[in-house]
Amino acid sequence: MRSGLPIDEALAPLCAALERGRNAVLAAPAGAGKSTVVPLALLEQPWASGKRLVMLEPRRLAARAVAVRMAATLGESAGDTVGYRMRLETRVGKRTRIEVVTEGVFTRMLQSDPALEGVAAVLFDEFHERNLNADVGLALALDAQRHVAPELRLLAMSATLDGAKVAAILGNAPVIASTGRAFPVEVQHVGKGLPSLPGPGIEPVDAVAARTVQHALREAPGDLLLFLPGAGEIRRTHARLLEADLGGGVDVLPLYGELAAAEQDAALAPARLGSRKCVLATNIAETSLTIDGVRIVVDLGLERRSVFDPVSGMSRLYVTTGVGAWERSYRLFNMFGMGLHFCLGAPLARMELAESLRLLSATYPDLTLAGELERRPTFVLRGYSRMDVLAGTREQVRGG
Repeated sequence: MRSGLPIDEALAPLCAALERGRNAVLAAPAGAGKSTVVPLALLEQPWASGKRLVMLEPRRLAARAVAVRMAATLGESAGDTVGYRMRLETRVGKRTRIEVVTEGVFTRMLQSDPALEGVAAVLFDEFHERNLNADVGLALALDAQRHVAPELRLLAMSATLDGAKVAAILGNAPVIASTGRAFPVEVQHVGKGLPSLPGPGIEPVDAVAARTVQHALREAPGDLLLFLPGAGEIRRTHARLLEADLGGGVDVLPLYGELAAAEQDAALAPARLGSRKCVLATNIAETSLTIDGVRIVVDLGLERRSVFDPVSGMSRLYVTTGVGAWERSYRLFNMFGMGLHFCLGAPLARMELAESLRLLSATYPDLTLAGELERRPTFVLRGYSRMDVLAGTREQVRGG
């Protein structure tokens, strides 16, 4: 199967690896096509004849979007050859041979059928987004492979995966890499200092976002993708942009997990003829989803993450700043031929670590060093809407 996407170059070695052995790791950049092309290619392999493939997605929106895209590639609707299962929504039929499922659904599938009867392979997409359900699913799948389903194939896929470590977990499985393709992206930093953090006396995130979007739409042609930390910020920014002067012919569309399917589809679909599209998304648009036509990415540098708190023994939601910009640039860098990426705040990525620490300490007197979070220098700032704010920069990791 040839899709014309960068992942094509990895299909032959990947199929050969899964023909020789049972497990493999696929590393491919965002936008390479691994989520929508690899399952269809593996379906044609002899060892998959008459059986199903199950692919795990960490988010419900991505699971449905990936299944719909693959079904459209085959000229079908979701629920025919390609279907999906998630909480409160299932589209599979007797002819379904590829099931895209969320990780929690896969855990329940293993509980009811530990041998995974009729399943030829399990694909763990975006495996770098580690969580309890994904880890439990992989552990149970490996256990089934060792004891009751020796022919079961396992494939871990990601854009930012530590392939060697995952390969060791999968029994020293081969690592297949796709280099993808890259295009020039111009990065513009808007404003000075750190990105805006929630708190008293700080301009609201939605006001900053609306103003930056208006500026970006004047600067460059094409559709725009704006990253916001959560659904609340998206709704408030959406309301502001509907009242703003965007120059005419601009559709403002939200995109987050709790939206109705029709609204999600509208955000993912190409813009209307003669108009532009401005998509307001959470970090779900960093991986698995490709939004056609995007030429501009606006990154406020804010993200809401679930972090385990060892004191309470529970996970808490944190607003983080200074993370995610590299993944967001990849949406342009690997896919669209050219692009413009607006980052709020000064280019901290160019600063030495000592200078970054000095600026952080001067800006936030209550800042204290808190150790590491996912191998990044991490700083904790208390007192913002009863929420801890973690700050760190990707370049600090690269620079050591």
